[in-house]
Amino acid sequence: MDVALYTHQDMLDHRPGEWHPERPERLRAVIDALDEATELDLEPRDAPLAELADLARVHDQAYLDSIFRITPVHDLHELDADTYMSAGSLVAARRAAGAPVQAVRDIAAGLAERAFCAVRPPGHHAEPNLPMGFCIFSNVAIAAKAAQAAGFHKVAVVDFDIHHGNGTQAAFAGREGLFFGSIHQWPMWPGTGHPSEWVPGNIVNAVSPMGAPPQVWRRAFEGLMEKVDEFAPDLILVSAGFDAHHRDPVGDGGQSLEEADFAWATRAIVSVANARAKGRVVSSLEGGYDLEALGLSALAHVRALADG
Repeated sequence: MDVALYTHQDMLDHRPGEWHPERPERLRAVIDALDEATELDLEPRDAPLAELADLARVHDQAYLDSIFRITPVHDLHELDADTYMSAGSLVAARRAAGAPVQAVRDIAAGLAERAFCAVRPPGHHAEPNLPMGFCIFSNVAIAAKAAQAAGFHKVAVVDFDIHHGNGTQAAFAGREGLFFGSIHQWPMWPGTGHPSEWVPGNIVNAVSPMGAPPQVWRRAFEGLMEKVDEFAPDLILVSAGFDAHHRDPVGDGGQSLEEADFAWATRAIVSVANARAKGRVVSSLEGGYDLEALGLSALAHVRALADG
């Protein structure tokens, strides 16, 4: 199956610091890996700037006003201890949110069936009124609400980053027609997402212990996908974080996954999408900070999207 690839060079201009793990080279590593896979039939499309009206589907207006007022020229502006803005960050963050929004609209219009959004900064930690964990806008949550506005009645997000997508959970909690399923390490920052945590019925969290073998992670993921299947979405969005790779410095080796595990998980997502959602899947990049592991994992993920 053809996969539309949404990205933009402007996202390289988000520069949170030479020391920062969420660096421009991450996006280059993903694009280079995809470019080298000549057997993939990817359709490149520009990631547009997300409009204020779309950002406001998730974020409070006061929060958006505060972010848009920040205009660093030479120095970095610290949003929190992990999250910074440089001169190019606002445009990059708007394109990172605009990519999955455009992808869901293109799918609604019959212009695509599957998409991968190679974006940065990531988004799943950004809450409605709070930047967090490298994230400025809640990219996938915004896209899910745009998808509902485009006519999709039941939208599911599957998040397999090593960190819990607290921002997506906050945006989805109790919202009709939306489902959020996350698998992540526990214990792990940001400290949310344990299955014992009370959440509304449209939120399901699964965990894998630190140091668990891939089989444990896979069993937890299978249970998560059973819940997605029960929800019967007509569109699946993926928060595709690859920092559960055993080489990842931010994941600190807490999980022992390899590229094959991400491909396996993607095939499981595609299987549910084929059964419930006419095969429609939009995936958007979240974490992954070892450049080689990130490129190889993203490639395995996109190959599985295309093969299903």
